[in-house]
Amino acid sequence: MGLLSDMLHSSLHRVEAARERVPEAALRAAVLASPAPPSLRLAHHGFDVIAELKLRSPSLGDLSAATVDPVRRLEAYAEGGAAVCSILTEPSRFDGALEHLRLAAETLQPWGVPAMRKDFLADPYQVIEARANGASGVLLILRMVPRERLLSMMDCAAEFGLFVLLEAFDADDLDAAGEIARARAGREEQVLMGLNCRDLETLEIEPERFRRLRGRLPLCWPAVAESGVQSPEDAACVAELGYRLALVGTSLMRRHDAARALEELLAAGRRTVP
Repeated sequence: MGLLSDMLHSSLHRVEAARERVPEAALRAAVLASPAPPSLRLAHHGFDVIAELKLRSPSLGDLSAATVDPVRRLEAYAEGGAAVCSILTEPSRFDGALEHLRLAAETLQPWGVPAMRKDFLADPYQVIEARANGASGVLLILRMVPRERLLSMMDCAAEFGLFVLLEAFDADDLDAAGEIARARAGREEQVLMGLNCRDLETLEIEPERFRRLRGRLPLCWPAVAESGVQSPEDAACVAELGYRLALVGTSLMRRHDAARALEELLAAGRRTVP
């Protein structure tokens, strides 16, 4: 699995260290004593953007030059109409930290915009950890862990009221997602179905995946286009294909006028919604 294999090893090591610092029982107690974070709300019959705070990209390097003030960047995302802010918490390849998630949750609270933990999560403990640090949702990678572990993480998210962005990369992932969707029909949970068009071996973007694989995404979950939306034209294209949201990171991180950039993406997508 290349990158994912390395990230899985690192993630499991972080879980062990975190459990030594804060046992799961104590983490659960802290969550139960804290206020509920904002809920995920999508525009009615519209198109939404998950705006990402990402300080480093494995393929492009440092992205923090335009983000000297992360608080202002998050405020710009909220002002621009982001439905969710995705916060990288992986430290070794993305320069992320749980402190960034806490900062985001605090910053976004006045707008009621949810923060989502984006990481290579490998254990239910990390889902609870996300909620304890203010997250309203978590990204879970379909092929990251065995099916039973993935389902346990989804159950944990539902238990604590977190939405899940389930991430797929290819047809096999989407077939697995379809099986999960059928098995979990009728459950009280909020799931988004993401298709990432990045090739995990080369790290290159393959936007054609959005069109080629659209018909294989489970219809019961809102579809999210990940990694290939960089311009208003891209947003219009995925919206026309029926993607309900786009997760946008690098192109927004490179813009000094992030609020305006986000408004342009939303306007283009919403003009094109079927």
